[in-house]
Amino acid sequence: MCADKNNVKPNLLKSLLGNKCARCRRGAIYTTQNPYDLKNCLKMPDVCPVCGQPVEVEVGFYYGTGYVSYALSIAVCVASLIAWWLFIGFSIYDNRIFWWLGVNALLLIILQPLLMRWSRTIWMAFFVYYDENWHQGPPQGTGRSNATFKNAI
Repeated sequence: MCADKNNVKPNLLKSLLGNKCARCRRGAIYTTQNPYDLKNCLKMPDVCPVCGQPVEVEVGFYYGTGYVSYALSIAVCVASLIAWWLFIGFSIYDNRIFWWLGVNALLLIILQPLLMRWSRTIWMAFFVYYDENWHQGPPQGTGRSNATFKNAI
């Protein structure tokens, strides 16, 4: 990869939107690239295929993504409200607000797989930081692997 040879730090926003690993910002953290493959849209490998970072840092790690998903949903609602207000407008004399509610609900349903994936990626980026020396091996102090956690039950 060109970025590895030049030792250029990948852009955080681009790696978040592309669902890349938070440690190396290069490896895909989902097994499928299509978020609308609903059977497999949230399947993740045990470790990042590029740097070896465990994707599920600890058991139940992704329970907190509900907060991030809620914030992303509110941002989508506010953006659609502002766009509706600017382009169509609201009035007390007709039912445009109800049309906006319907369109907004449909928009949220369509965007839900993307929002779920982005919320997991953002949540991982809160706790796993970019490591400039990621190519020197897997992260230190990770303890047991995901496979060990799954077999422990």
